[in-house]
Amino acid sequence: MKNKLKILLIVLVIIVGVVIYMLNTALIIGSGYTAKYLCSQVFMADRDADVVFDQDVAPTHPLFRFVSHQVNPADQTVTARAFGFLSPATAVYREGCGCTLAVDTSVAELVQQCQNIAERPARNEIDVWPKGERVDGGNLSADVDFNRLHTVMQDAFREPSDTSMRNTQAIVVIYKDRIIAEKYQEPFTTDTPMLGWSMTKSVTNALVGILVRKGQLKRYQPAPVKAWQTAGDERGDITLDQMLRMSSGLDFEEVYAPFKDATDLLYNSKSMADFAAAKPLRTKPDTEWYYSSGTSNILARIVRDKVGGTLADVINFAQKELFDPIGMVSALIEADASGSPVGSSYMYATARDWARFGVLIKNDGIWNGTRILPEGWVRYSLTPTPLAPKGEYGAQFWLNAGAKDNPQNREFPSLPPDMAYLSGFNLQIVAIIPSRDSVIVRLGATHDDSWSHEKFIGDVLACINS
Repeated sequence: MKNKLKILLIVLVIIVGVVIYMLNTALIIGSGYTAKYLCSQVFMADRDADVVFDQDVAPTHPLFRFVSHQVNPADQTVTARAFGFLSPATAVYREGCGCTLAVDTSVAELVQQCQNIAERPARNEIDVWPKGERVDGGNLSADVDFNRLHTVMQDAFREPSDTSMRNTQAIVVIYKDRIIAEKYQEPFTTDTPMLGWSMTKSVTNALVGILVRKGQLKRYQPAPVKAWQTAGDERGDITLDQMLRMSSGLDFEEVYAPFKDATDLLYNSKSMADFAAAKPLRTKPDTEWYYSSGTSNILARIVRDKVGGTLADVINFAQKELFDPIGMVSALIEADASGSPVGSSYMYATARDWARFGVLIKNDGIWNGTRILPEGWVRYSLTPTPLAPKGEYGAQFWLNAGAKDNPQNREFPSLPPDMAYLSGFNLQIVAIIPSRDSVIVRLGATHDDSWSHEKFIGDVLACINS
């Protein structure tokens, strides 16, 4: 009898240990998400931490409601814990670098990374947008039904029910490279940096493109990933092109749940690029298309290493070659703990600056007569990758092209097939519609199905006579 009780006790201890391990591992996602998200929203966007938690964080997953947070203004950190003591995670803000989770590193080490960041230029308050911040859409009045557009904009910020969580935060509508409509939900303003989540992938594409223009990268040559250079490693044949088109064959699982690659990447990895690059091949390159945030972070690391190898180097490069020339002075891609940009997920920019990037793409990578992206790069980026079943993806851009054998079989059947778009979690979008000379930005923190990109964009386009 004593032996049976002893065995039962051992089994119970093992079960409890396994449950605690599983729970702790699952909750590190919640504490990591909370710490990182609140850090950026508080220290970059100047939002109230408790409001952000209630409106943006807690509705993301039921377990997140059991996460507590502590904001420390003195050292500009946010620490989050599940149930007040489990799975602690700390994110630290660094001026010029944004917020980063302290994974396998110290706050002091993270602060040290942010040396020698170039000063950003002041915003141009004199010239008309997109060159400056002054809005003048008067010369477009004959083409736009402004009364109808005003109604569409008002409706976009209304909650359709008492329980809906549409949570639209900002919208900017561009026509013929001019702002024709703009609206914000308090406390957001034209100056508030806003998270694009996976819209960042398209900006990573542009940084790669600039290096191609400069001759520092070759699109159809093997990607310069150090971990793949061992003799006999088949991954060494993966080209930059295949990575851009999400056709690398790497065995990365884009699932946001405990013990899955995407969440381990974002909340458990000091180096997100190293985590992704360590994955074996699942399929031969260019035989399968599947979406992978891991691939985008390898691309971001390639950019960093090509421009000098430090966080300051890549931030300065992005500012000098892309952001500052087109007036995106608010734009910043935050880094992981290794000092590499999180090219899959963590770019902040004002709604107007997200719109500027859309205008750059609509205008074939040319800004005010100056070519920013190499000739043909935009066409390449917006060409459907062959294995995307509905022509829905190009090179780090989403598309509305439709299936080869049935163009009506596309993501948004009622919208123009030439629409390309940046897309992010919580229904962020920058829609680029060359045939209508339009760019439409919608940012928010939507947690249900109360928002429709297709309906909203269709309603906006119905107000424009082009």
